[in-house]
Amino acid sequence: MKRGYLFKHFTGTLVFFSILFISAGRVVYWQGLIYVIIGLIMSVVSYTVLRPDPELLNERSKPGEGTKRWDKKILGLSLLVTISMYVTAGLDSGRYHWSHSFHWSICLLGIILTVSGQLIFLVAQKQNRFFSSTVRIQTERGHVVCDTGLYKFVRHPAYLGSVIQSLGFPLLFGSLWSIIPIGLMLILLLARTNMEDKTLKSELKGYPEYCDKTRYRIIPGVW
Repeated sequence: MKRGYLFKHFTGTLVFFSILFISAGRVVYWQGLIYVIIGLIMSVVSYTVLRPDPELLNERSKPGEGTKRWDKKILGLSLLVTISMYVTAGLDSGRYHWSHSFHWSICLLGIILTVSGQLIFLVAQKQNRFFSSTVRIQTERGHVVCDTGLYKFVRHPAYLGSVIQSLGFPLLFGSLWSIIPIGLMLILLLARTNMEDKTLKSELKGYPEYCDKTRYRIIPGVW
């Protein structure tokens, strides 16, 4: 397994978890602990039963040349919004309790959405051997369209997973204020989906035909 990817993944995860608990101002923070447990379980799943092939891990660790400039900008903004999401949730549900307490069933729904969304993301990553971390045409890897598995139903199933887990985040944490950065995150995700789709249609052979067969980008029957 690619050590660089492992280091990058776990370092990033640790940083985000640290931001969450520092914002909450305490370690005994049950929403945060549940979120960490989910993250650890998903990490184990992603490196065992849903582990991508080594070539894809290498690509995701250090994408080759050709990443679109607009994608770099969107990813940079997404990083800032993600940080603000953790800070807001930690300050709200962990420290100052700006939002009223949610019923336990709402938190449970948040957990289910978070787990479901992350699983969909990991399955999509497993099924597509060209699942890079940036938008680029991987010519040197013989880039072709993936139209099997989840990709038979929507063109960007990983983004569907991201939408689902994003919707679960404020419910799990019981934080109404975190809806603001979540909303910004979803706007960026939809913009990236639209730009990525245009890029693939114009630069990846067979993608326009794939779009004719698989009509919806993220949400079946909607968009």
